Amino acid sequence: MAGSPVAIKADNMDIAYLSTLSALAGSVVGGLTSGVATWLSQRAQARESQLAREMARRDDLYKEFIAAASKAYGEAIVSNEPNVQEFVALYAMISRMRLQSPPQTVACAEKVMRATIDTYFAPSKTIRELHESAQRGSGIDLLKDFSEVAREELRAFTTL
Repeated sequence: MAGSPVAIKADNMDIAYLSTLSALAGSVVGGLTSGVATWLSQRAQARESQLAREMARRDDLYKEFIAAASKAYGEAIVSNEPNVQEFVALYAMISRMRLQSPPQTVACAEKVMRATIDTYFAPSKTIRELHESAQRGSGIDLLKDFSEVAREELRAFTTL
C-alpha cells in the first residue's frame, strides 16, 4: 500500500500542512521580533527624552541659582543690609535641588549660601579691596565649586 494513490495523497497533505505551518511559524516569529524591536526602541527613546527633560530642568535651576546667588553675594560685599526675599528665594532653590540633585551639589549650594550670609556680617569692601582680592584670586569666585560640581553632574547625563 505504500505506492497506492491513497498513501501518496496522505503524504502530499502532510507536506502541504508542514509547509503551511512553517510559513505561519515564520510569520509569527518575524512579527514578534519586529514588535519586540519596536518596543525596545520606543522604550529607549522615551528614556532619552526623560533624561533630556531632567537635564534641562536641572540646568535651568542651576542657572537661576547662580544668577541669584551672584546678586546676593555682590550685595553682601558692599552692604550690611541683607535682602530677606533674596535669601528666601535662594533657600527655595536649594530645597528644589534637594529633591532632584545629588548631595554633593546641594552641599556646594549650601556652602555658597553660608558664605553669602557670613559676608553680610563682615565689613563692607571698597572697590579697591575687591580689585586686590581679584588680583590675589581669593574670595571673589564664590560659585566656582558649585559650578564645577553642577557641570560634572550635567555631563553625567550625556553618558547615561
